[in-house]
Amino acid sequence: MTQPAIVPAVPPAGAASPRTALKVEHPTVEALRMFLRNPSAIVGMAMLLAVLLISIAGPIVYPADPFEIRAAPLTPPFSEDAWLGSDYLGRDVLTTLIYGGRATLLVGAVAALLSVAIGITLGAFAGYYGGRIDNALMRITEFFQVLPALLFAMVVVTLFSPSLITVTLAIGVVSWTGTARLTRAEFLKYRGLEFVRAERAIGAGNARIIWKVILPNALPPLVVSATLAVGAAILFEAGLSFLGLGDPNQMSWGLMIGSSRQYVLSCWWAVAFPGAAIFITVLAVSLIGDGLNDALNPKLRER
Repeated sequence: MTQPAIVPAVPPAGAASPRTALKVEHPTVEALRMFLRNPSAIVGMAMLLAVLLISIAGPIVYPADPFEIRAAPLTPPFSEDAWLGSDYLGRDVLTTLIYGGRATLLVGAVAALLSVAIGITLGAFAGYYGGRIDNALMRITEFFQVLPALLFAMVVVTLFSPSLITVTLAIGVVSWTGTARLTRAEFLKYRGLEFVRAERAIGAGNARIIWKVILPNALPPLVVSATLAVGAAILFEAGLSFLGLGDPNQMSWGLMIGSSRQYVLSCWWAVAFPGAAIFITVLAVSLIGDGLNDALNPKLRER
């Protein structure tokens, strides 16, 4: 008796072959892909890159002294001697705008980095150790949180004389509380999970668990917080300079606005152009922060 031929089963069209390995995309690659698909984030990145390019390459292409008198006082924009006009002293607004971006961006970036470093360190210790250490560090955080940030920064700058270093330190010292609370919450969430207990079981020390095990997993929201801290630091520096507490020897956008505030009606361009530069920069940083939040948040990536 003839045995029936056995025909191998053919998988339906479109089905994956059993021998085909599933390719799992790395979370970093997936987050970068989601970030690049966000139109607002791309616009923000383009705006920030343009500001950085002008502030960094501008003084190289257009070397000048921002404090030099280059035109008659209160010269309106689009004049032959001053393309964007001159302020009440006759300083070229375009030159001061280009050179002022360097100090403003430097203070914003370094102050944000300092505040994030303080916040992550204190928040990590509080969330990981808990108990008395958590209570003590949170009381310190609450003290700085209820302290008038602008008033405290003004006192620090006044005591140690206005300079880029003192302004940066003052902003960093008063701006870390939000990052500390966010870091503490992330460490409280992760410290009891299986992979952390496994590290303790194999003899890993507290320093390794804090900095090499928990912190990399808690980074996504902290990256977003650090990005937004840059914009807040830029506004803070502009506020101090507007009040006359910036470095008088370093041109900045806040100093431009503060020195010309009495002539805003007769010399609006000396206030409007640096104000627009601050607005564009902070807006760009905010758009990048929103894009990073959407890209790094797994719940938002599933939408």
